[in-house]
Amino acid sequence: MGCESNQPAPTKKAGETLPVLNVETLTVAEQTWPRIVRSQGSLFPDEEATLGIKVEGRVSEVHVDLGDVVEVGDPLITIDQEDFKLRVKQAEAQLAAVRSAVGLKPGDPLEKLVPENSPPAREKKAEWDEATANLERAKTLYKQNVMGQAEFDQVVSFEQVAQARYASALNGVREKVANITVQQTQLDLAREDLKNTELKATYPAVVQKRLVAPGSYIRMGDPLLVLVRIDQLRYRGTVPERLSTQLEIGQPIELKIESVPQRTSKVTRISPFLDQLSRSLLFESLVENPDRELRAGLFAEGRIIVDPDQKAIVVPISSVVQFAGTEKVWKAVDGTVKMQEVLLGERRGDQIRILEGLQPGDVILRTAKEGRPGTLSAAEPQPSAAEQTKAKT
Repeated sequence: MGCESNQPAPTKKAGETLPVLNVETLTVAEQTWPRIVRSQGSLFPDEEATLGIKVEGRVSEVHVDLGDVVEVGDPLITIDQEDFKLRVKQAEAQLAAVRSAVGLKPGDPLEKLVPENSPPAREKKAEWDEATANLERAKTLYKQNVMGQAEFDQVVSFEQVAQARYASALNGVREKVANITVQQTQLDLAREDLKNTELKATYPAVVQKRLVAPGSYIRMGDPLLVLVRIDQLRYRGTVPERLSTQLEIGQPIELKIESVPQRTSKVTRISPFLDQLSRSLLFESLVENPDRELRAGLFAEGRIIVDPDQKAIVVPISSVVQFAGTEKVWKAVDGTVKMQEVLLGERRGDQIRILEGLQPGDVILRTAKEGRPGTLSAAEPQPSAAEQTKAKT
């Protein structure tokens, strides 16, 4: 900050007249000085997944490699499909057989089937009807004493057997209907297994690791690829315990990353616990990265604006001089210029905050290196930067 050497300030000798200083001055005033909390952290991928496959078999083709960009639906790995295609054909044949057994034609919905109208049931129903007709005739002959008791009992027995066979036929049809459902499920599973022989991307990502090669035999769930999503990154930073209560979701944050233009974001997540070792609080912020310019793992510095409307006394850095190990400004009191010790705060660009030593309305020299004990000329003090901005608006 200091632009002057640590030389003692000139003092007025007895009978000496102070020189008249024709220098530029400014009137101290409060201005908006947003309160900022600083943090350090790194960028992490929005999603990171180690992919496996739902079937086992021999890898026939690997479609991607390290660093490849994949979109939704892009094939990643293909398992040899011959065995799975045969299983689909087998399931289709078994389903067709059980459908034919109850009279369903290809394409007929299962709901169309009425058990009473199926061929097996109709056959047994016809036999029962015949037995019932024979029983009615036998009853007439029995009443006329034309038929003996043994013969009549035999006709009654035939009718009961026919009725039981019809009921059994209905139960058999219902069992076959249930079997059709089972075979349809087996076919669906066979088709699903065939579909699962090709591993596809489910979200836009970049291949971070490739863990398999063509010809490898893999089992269900074996790790094959590691994908990371970096079109959106997560900045994870920390703030010290003393500032943790000032952090809130939605607060704007400015990220400074080496060799990359400044990025802006908002606080999206805050950890419910402080780290016991570092006594710091972890938070996250989403960083849009549609062109994938940023890489996961980059170091970043964050500036979180916790109070955008905070007011403070701010002066140009050129107004401050270091003298005798302290920071001072040249202050005009009743037209006389003298040094005033100040306590400095944060510096931003070419301005610095004054914590102690000045009050709104004080007049100081704009350029400290022009200062020396003396009296001001009749020139009016210049307004501060805040007052100039207010005048323009």
